[in-house]
Amino acid sequence: MSGAALGLEIVFVFFLALFLLHRYGDFKKQHRLVIVGTLLAWYLCFLIVFILPLDVSTTIYNRCKHAAANSSPTESSNITGLYAAATPVPSQHPCFKPWSYIPDGIMPIFWRVVYWTSQFLTWILLPFMQSYARSGGFSITGKIKTALIENAIYYGTYLLIFGAFLIYVAVNPHLHLEWNQLQTIGIAAANTWGLFLLVLLLGYGLVEIPRSYWNGAKRGYLLMKTYFKAAKLMTEKADAEETLEDVMEEVRKVNESIKYNHPLRKCVDTILKKCPVEYQEKMGRNMDDYEDFDEKHNTYPSEKSLVKLHKQVIYSVQRHRRTQVQWQILLEQAFYLEDVAKNETSATCQFVHTFQSPEPENRFIQYFYNPTVEWYWECLLRPWFYRVLAVVLSIFSVIVVWSECTFFSTTPVLSLFAVFIQLAEKTYNYIYIEIACFLSIFFLSICVYSTVFRIRVFNYYYLASHHQTDAYSLLFSGMLFCRLTPPLCLNFLGLTHMDSSISHQNTQPTAYTSIMGSMKVLSFIADGFYIYYPMLVVILCIATYFSLGTRCLNLLGFQQFMGDNDMTSDLVDEGKELIRREKRKRQRQEEGESRRREWKERYGHSREDSTRNRNVHIDPKESNFSDISTNRSSKYTRANNRTERDRIELLQDAEPLDFNAETFTDDPLESESGRYQPGGRYLSMSRSRIFDDV
Repeated sequence: MSGAALGLEIVFVFFLALFLLHRYGDFKKQHRLVIVGTLLAWYLCFLIVFILPLDVSTTIYNRCKHAAANSSPTESSNITGLYAAATPVPSQHPCFKPWSYIPDGIMPIFWRVVYWTSQFLTWILLPFMQSYARSGGFSITGKIKTALIENAIYYGTYLLIFGAFLIYVAVNPHLHLEWNQLQTIGIAAANTWGLFLLVLLLGYGLVEIPRSYWNGAKRGYLLMKTYFKAAKLMTEKADAEETLEDVMEEVRKVNESIKYNHPLRKCVDTILKKCPVEYQEKMGRNMDDYEDFDEKHNTYPSEKSLVKLHKQVIYSVQRHRRTQVQWQILLEQAFYLEDVAKNETSATCQFVHTFQSPEPENRFIQYFYNPTVEWYWECLLRPWFYRVLAVVLSIFSVIVVWSECTFFSTTPVLSLFAVFIQLAEKTYNYIYIEIACFLSIFFLSICVYSTVFRIRVFNYYYLASHHQTDAYSLLFSGMLFCRLTPPLCLNFLGLTHMDSSISHQNTQPTAYTSIMGSMKVLSFIADGFYIYYPMLVVILCIATYFSLGTRCLNLLGFQQFMGDNDMTSDLVDEGKELIRREKRKRQRQEEGESRRREWKERYGHSREDSTRNRNVHIDPKESNFSDISTNRSSKYTRANNRTERDRIELLQDAEPLDFNAETFTDDPLESESGRYQPGGRYLSMSRSRIFDDV
């Protein structure tokens, strides 16, 4: 089993990162380099979290083996005899190898490769790929040039500070820094930046995650919040549609002005390929006009303006597609929560859906997760399960907050994480050590990473599920993960007193802390910032519990869901009305489809039979043709008239038009026909077609 656990976790973590990236990214439409870069960043960060418990158990075994080797033979034999009387041990001393033991020399090399690769990604490669992905250039050279300029401005300040520090060290005769010390200073600077952001995200996640599960047990709360989201998303959706129409209008003007033989026509064709299909069909390629361009009399857009327009097209199309998908997902959630509220009072204990799922369910799932099981789970068991889970997570949060405030105390040991690990270390229970370490660091990672997935910086950074995350947000999340994971692991090792700089013991460090170097070079960071700054998590947890950040954003004009606010109540009512109209619209669509199917079943076979009888066994004698046709027409006149009358009634069964922000005009390129009006309707909906009969 030596090294087998390491190999299994490496493979498992890779598929875990691939699954999450498939959920948020789009493998078919996004660039392969973006997918590979994000996957590598997520994979390395998750790998550090999963492998660190193995490093802890291996370090505890090495400490025990080192202590047994340095003890006297008499003491060693006595210890062996006492331990053998209690438990049979295959070795000659109480330090037996754990099942997941990793041989010496592997972990330092492994951590060094993983750490420096992640740092290269987060500080050099991913920022460059971000600028490359956002660039509107039409060639690889142009995109690389734009990315280099943006990153040169951003990293120029870092190089300036580092250069000033090197000059200060070279001038001061009392300071003599070697390469290892400079490496440690660089690691300390990166970890300090990451720890500063880590505490902010951790303070939010420790409170918000248990509270989200507690509120998840409240059906009324979830339904009201869904209505609130619907009202906000509709506003964002209308704004995305208006922005897309404005950008498409600019593209149309450029497409009409730049002719087929203009040098910039290739750039225009590249922009047209990024537009939606309906707009491409309207605009075409403008190849039917063979008029030569005249540089003296006409003004044409420059290549720089086309680059800017290309960037706007990419952003507006991505945002429009994302809002459309999110609106459909939110509708499904609202319909399902309304079904749960209706089925809670059901006496049959059978869960009834208002709308059937468009995708066929698996037979295995249908057999075990039948309507009865679904009713008991959704209406009875799930609320209680969420409440119990919220209580357990709250206990974990309290343990983390207490340990963050007391982990610097070694005599007595006040950190609960350190107490648990030391108790397991005395009995050499490696399974318990690895489980305790994994659960602890996994909970810390969930609190931090879930906050990264939840936060939204306007429209520049937003991780949207169902393959709707853009390349810039994916790369930015990879940067955050690579910067947050190393300080997160160091903070965990400090909580468990596995870091010698915290425990102040002359013991063998873990392989992970050994590559970080000794922080004694920067004593004010090792003995000050790393110890006392995590205490700030208490203040952040209190602020999150009382929703101070939400209230501040609400005062600034960013509507947030707050139960005791008039604006929230208005948005909830608006969202409820939107969901009701969409529900009625879908019901009418299903009723129309059922009537069409019924009409085909009733009259489709008779039409096929009449057509078949008309085409077979034709009498060659033309003298009888007129009689046969006359008799047939007189025989079936009433039936055909009835069929035609039913068909006309079905086609004339016009559906009333409700509010629907997805409604576009017939011509998407009309400049003012699709503008959203404050009254809740589009101009395209109320426009009468008075020239249809002309």
